[in-house]
Amino acid sequence: MRVADFDFDLPEEAIALRPASPRDSARLLLVRPGEAFQDLHVRDLPGLLRAGDVLVLNDTRVIPARLKGVRTRGDSRVAVEATLHQRKSGHVWTAFMRPGKRLQPGDRVSFGETGGRACLLGSLDATVKDKGEGGEVTLAFDLSGPDLDAAIAERGAMPLPPYIAAKRAEDEQDRADYQTVYAREDGSVAAPTAGLHFTPDLLERLAQAGIATERVTLHVGAGTFLPVKTEEVAEHRMHAEWGEVDEATAARLNAVRAAGGRIVCVGTTSLRLLESATGEDGVVRPFRDETAIFITPGYRFRAADGLMTNFHLPRSTLFMLVCAFAGNETMRAAYSHAIESGYRFYSYGDSSLLWRA
Repeated sequence: MRVADFDFDLPEEAIALRPASPRDSARLLLVRPGEAFQDLHVRDLPGLLRAGDVLVLNDTRVIPARLKGVRTRGDSRVAVEATLHQRKSGHVWTAFMRPGKRLQPGDRVSFGETGGRACLLGSLDATVKDKGEGGEVTLAFDLSGPDLDAAIAERGAMPLPPYIAAKRAEDEQDRADYQTVYAREDGSVAAPTAGLHFTPDLLERLAQAGIATERVTLHVGAGTFLPVKTEEVAEHRMHAEWGEVDEATAARLNAVRAAGGRIVCVGTTSLRLLESATGEDGVVRPFRDETAIFITPGYRFRAADGLMTNFHLPRSTLFMLVCAFAGNETMRAAYSHAIESGYRFYSYGDSSLLWRA
């Protein structure tokens, strides 16, 4: 397969710069392979599922992972920006940095205040430990553990996707908007955006309808925004992300399947993690590890029956994933329908509910 096979034209005006308000007023496109598309809203979700089904939510919490600073090397000082990618230890992070070519191992970087927020915790300094392929830099911070977390939270900005950040600046509203209402585990540098549509009221109505929710954790890395640069799909390499499905959650998901219920993943992050935790026998097992699973057409799904997800970038690994899930031709037709019908795309955009082909 070629990456060009997953291209499509998207008008600039289709890219959402702010989310729907209230969250569950966003539109939702129902996609059942072989059936006509239905134009609905996220608030209709309880009526689209049945008692005994389960929604799998990614409870990761986005940290303000974009940091502006100054690189120092001798008397040379250069302004830089880091987007933290993945935590390696209590004081070490990998990051994507601009301008990356100006950085060398041993350089010192001082990260200053962002916007009008005061820096109450003193300095936030790091040493460039290593440079890797694909623009990744390893940073060893002087602070560690909770002290480092607090300094990043104080000084960082929400890491809005490039297609939003290029059109407007991040603001305080994004600190609320770019976070699910059920987020609890710090560690992501990008939101699991399908979950942004949920409200406490919607979660309550789902429970009243007999639809369970289960939480898993996948910390989304900045690699989710990187373009696919290869011409052949098989040559692309995914960035690893850390995830966990605990023993009790795995047991409950297996019980749902055994009772005839359907497993519906909220977001591609939940789906990728659950597929990583599920064996070829269809049994979900406890999982606590990194995953770099790359799902493309031809993949045989083991766990997920349904997928709730936003509308993705052309030529992206996520568009490849939804094509694998619901069928290539089905998803091409669904995206054409969404564009013609004025659906809003990407992180702050509308949603879809896909049933597996």
